Amino acid sequence: MRSKQMPMVFLVLLACSSMSFTTTPAGTPTGTITGKVTYTGTPDKPRAIDMSGDPDCAKLHATPTTSETVVTGPNQALENVVVYISSGAPDDGQVPAQAVTFEQKGCQYLPHILPMHVNQELKIVNDDRTMHNVYPQAKVNRAWNKSQPPGAPPIVEKYDKEEFIPVKCNVHPWMRGYFAVLKTSHYDVSKGGGEFKLPNLPPGKYTITAWHEEYGTRTAEVTIAGNETKEVNFIFQSKTN
Repeated sequence: MRSKQMPMVFLVLLACSSMSFTTTPAGTPTGTITGKVTYTGTPDKPRAIDMSGDPDCAKLHATPTTSETVVTGPNQALENVVVYISSGAPDDGQVPAQAVTFEQKGCQYLPHILPMHVNQELKIVNDDRTMHNVYPQAKVNRAWNKSQPPGAPPIVEKYDKEEFIPVKCNVHPWMRGYFAVLKTSHYDVSKGGGEFKLPNLPPGKYTITAWHEEYGTRTAEVTIAGNETKEVNFIFQSKTN
């Protein structure tokens, strides 16, 4: 009887041994990086978008919407900046099971900047009553160009390489956005006050990168020693002064 049980015991011990190498020990302290993104100089003001070329789009906006290439907030805050761990991330290669969604609504891309993990599922939906087109202009990843009529099922795609990919609609030229394909799930996009937050970081040394579609990138080195919060701020120079 004992000889029949031993292989099962061995398998249980082997499984436990393997788990100890792939999971973070319980109780490991984690830190947080917070900060704010601002700008210097005088950026161009957002321009009003003329949707009169498609009456179905125009009637959705009583007040014209504006471009999102440069969006600013109070106290020189800069929005739509992707802040992420570009080196030292503990979850590289761990693809989230949940898909990210890119929405076409009001003849706009929502959100304007969509971060995602390499190989994470991307779902693109059309909530409007007009035909849209999704053309991500990838240079490193596989390029594709797909139309999506009203009521069509979601377009489902994945990207297997890190890249910032501009997206446009060939039907409505004002529709512009970006896919930020990253090797980490530790990212945030700066909000109205320029704030960002990167939580749940185990002790280690990290490179933090801030990316803006118009103003380029900034980087910083940060060391997390334990259960602490470190502040990192980024300042971008506008292209007009």
